[in-house]
Amino acid sequence: MSIVVTGATGKLGRHVVEQLLEKVPAERITAVVRDEAKAADLAERGVRLAVADYNAPETFDGLFAAGDKVLLISGNEFDKGRPAQHKVVIDAAAAAGVALLAYTSAPGGLTAALADDHRATEEILLASGVPYALLRNGWYFENYTENLAPVLAHGAVVQAAGDGRVSAASRADYAAAAVAVLTGEGHENKTYELGGDESFGFAEYAAELSRRTGREITYTPVSPEAFAGILTGAGLPEVFAGILAAVDVSVGKGELVVSTGDLSRLAGRPTTTLTEAVAAAVEA
Repeated sequence: MSIVVTGATGKLGRHVVEQLLEKVPAERITAVVRDEAKAADLAERGVRLAVADYNAPETFDGLFAAGDKVLLISGNEFDKGRPAQHKVVIDAAAAAGVALLAYTSAPGGLTAALADDHRATEEILLASGVPYALLRNGWYFENYTENLAPVLAHGAVVQAAGDGRVSAASRADYAAAAVAVLTGEGHENKTYELGGDESFGFAEYAAELSRRTGREITYTPVSPEAFAGILTGAGLPEVFAGILAAVDVSVGKGELVVSTGDLSRLAGRPTTTLTEAVAAAVEA
């Protein structure tokens, strides 16, 4: 039996594989990648590699075996019909008779368009008959902290979230939850609503950045339309900019506040705090 991770060289996938290596022998891990060269370091450590692409169904033929546990990390090609891409993996898993397929979804209360592909994928997965675990990941701290340059340059956190709050956590936190499900027992046909232990608003985020950097940084709320324009002006595709602006609207409605405690319970530790996330980003 293998533990199979799709998108294994992506930002979340890397964390998952690294944490799996701390718990199971490398030869039990299969990393599914599109570019084998990007996973050369994993292969050197004994991880099995499988080259496959969500857009090429034949590349998943025979990839899974009966009894495998699979983590389907959602794709990021928003313009290529992600549910159909995900169905390729689900169909292959069903044909092989895998023991579990865990899928990185979105919070159940999220109404932004970003959630549409996830809800459609969940329906496909539930209809497949494959034992499943829905990992409804909330927002990542890194969605904010990996792009601090313009914030520091302008002294402003600009979002379209109003006074909304978000239960963010780090990619490492979400990876820990996935690893717990992949290596543990009793997670079949379960749904986990995952988010950080504490929520924060963007005024708090700006204040923490100010404290950590010694600069005056303020929160500047803008309209969703203005925010989308800022993002496209920075080079983001119009479709993706619209998706992010819609997520901010959902934040303003409280749809990304997750209070279940599922993430810290699965991870076996408290989730990353705002202070810790900002400190790590500034030091980096």
